[in-house]
Amino acid sequence: MSQITLTFPDGNSRSVDAGITPGQVAADISKSLSKKAISATVNGAHWDLAWPIDDDASIAINTMQDEEPALELIRHDLAHIMARAVQAIWPDVKVTIGPVRDFGWFYDFDREEPFTPEDLGAIEAEMKKIINSRAPVRTEVWPRDKARQHYVDTNEPYKVELLDRIPGDEPIRMYWHGDWQDLCRGPHLQNTGQVPADAFKLTRVSSAYWLGDNTRPQLQRIYGIAFRNREDLKKHLQFLEEAEARDHRRLGRDMDLYHMQEEAPGQVFWHPNGWTIYTTLQDYMRRRQRAGGYVEVNTPQVVDRKLWEASGHWDKYQDHMFIVEVDEEHAREKAINALKPMNCPCHVQVFNQGLKSYRDLPLRMAEFGSCSRYEPSGALHGIMRVRGFTQDDGHIFCTEDQIEEECARFIEFLAETYRDLGFESFDIAFATRPEKRVGSDESWDHVEGALEAAIKSTGNAYRVEEGDGAFYGPKLDFYLTDAIGRVWQCGTFQVDPNLPERLGATYIAEDSAKHRPYMLHRATLGSFERFIGILIENSAGKLPFWLAPRQVVVASIVSEADDYVQEVVAALTKAGIRAEADIRNEKINYKVREHSLAKVPVILAIGRKEVEDRTVTLRRLGEKTTRVIALETVVADLGAEAKAPDQR
Repeated sequence: MSQITLTFPDGNSRSVDAGITPGQVAADISKSLSKKAISATVNGAHWDLAWPIDDDASIAINTMQDEEPALELIRHDLAHIMARAVQAIWPDVKVTIGPVRDFGWFYDFDREEPFTPEDLGAIEAEMKKIINSRAPVRTEVWPRDKARQHYVDTNEPYKVELLDRIPGDEPIRMYWHGDWQDLCRGPHLQNTGQVPADAFKLTRVSSAYWLGDNTRPQLQRIYGIAFRNREDLKKHLQFLEEAEARDHRRLGRDMDLYHMQEEAPGQVFWHPNGWTIYTTLQDYMRRRQRAGGYVEVNTPQVVDRKLWEASGHWDKYQDHMFIVEVDEEHAREKAINALKPMNCPCHVQVFNQGLKSYRDLPLRMAEFGSCSRYEPSGALHGIMRVRGFTQDDGHIFCTEDQIEEECARFIEFLAETYRDLGFESFDIAFATRPEKRVGSDESWDHVEGALEAAIKSTGNAYRVEEGDGAFYGPKLDFYLTDAIGRVWQCGTFQVDPNLPERLGATYIAEDSAKHRPYMLHRATLGSFERFIGILIENSAGKLPFWLAPRQVVVASIVSEADDYVQEVVAALTKAGIRAEADIRNEKINYKVREHSLAKVPVILAIGRKEVEDRTVTLRRLGEKTTRVIALETVVADLGAEAKAPDQR
């Protein structure tokens, strides 16, 4: 038998027989390691302990102490164990696929009756029985025809289709968990007992189309979460409770911000309160952009396909565009237009009007551009993922030598904006040239160097994401971390020499010749809709006073205070505060509860004593204590607080 060389993490190596498995390697090292082993990392790939190694390789044996491979295996095995449990309870259910995702897994089933919460409890109980049985897990590689006939014979049509989709050069791996079998690439644990029985939970059921195709059968998807121990599961369940309490869809109802309906999927119906947040945020961004040297433009929403063909978006983005066909008078055929999914080609059209000189550069152009993109219905999520949205879009036309300065300038602009909106810090990802790209290596060297120098000049830390840049240029992505640790990609800065070339943008340089400008795509908030959703969830609805749609409610305690309530509202309104009166014949505790649920930041209660002394009793959202303050003082204090950060 031929020999191969295995190299271990400590640098040592040994010669072994070809075909040895990682499980045998672990056993050769020690009996203790053999018991603890769960998988191996071979040449950087995650391997099952039962897979043979036929060539020289680097190898590391993984145990439950190795978090990433351990979690992958636990969650992957639980997907199989759950499918086995479902078929043990309902043998007629057809199984499909069950990938690992986020903090757990899901598995799709074909079952006529919907799963219920009670069913999830029964499935969990059966799963624990399977885990406690310590059923062995084994794998075999089968000929494709044999595997196909197996699934035909067992009446598993979805497995037949999945098998037919596996590329011809891939092995067909058949896995058994005890006596239950599934088609899977692996790897898996050695037995079901290696899964921690007290560290998983089934969370919910949803519908899903087979392979995401709405023309295919509708299946039922069961989701689960899993961790290495009970403590980590408990922490995550607490996180989920907090996330649910912060869910912008729930708070959107409580605060009466917006609604969505079937007649306009993925489109937002903004209510007065929500639109107040929207316009206040937009006004703030407009002032900041003007102060930052931007000129504001507005471009059409419906544009002829010819422009999208010229820009390259028609070929690459057509599936995400809403197409509009119009019978133009006297035209031989219908005119085909599209709702714009982005603003950049239209901004080049504005730039192209009239001659531009190098003295005009950099030209910073901004638009609150209304865009439309087709998103699959299953991907829509409140106002976080929609089909109609507005971007705080901007494009900077500049020379190559101006890229570094404009990048540093934008990072400072973005940092100040994020601080004003409650995010003191952010992370930067620097995405470099992809394998498939346009432009010379010399140009990429220059532009990447300019971007990296710009980041360093601002003193911000960053990580490099090799090969993740756009095909036309490198980019920076900016990430925010919210109050409960979730990360959101918001801002972006991209260098693009390609679109000006495609759309014929030029400027007259100092040498009196025409040159192509660079186009810098930049967004600070991104989608207004999505960013407002992030703000709501980050603050749990307790928005900064200047941004809150309902800033003050002045509530009467007794009817004799009604006139003074109206006087206080008038004084607050004159000071630029969004104030309203509540003189309903209800108890003050009822009013406080109702307005606190709606996340009103300040409630001013007024009774006989306040009327006599010309004071108010102030209660802030989330605080149990109250303060009695003179009317003039509260108007002055809240008037200052109501100003946006850039106006203070």
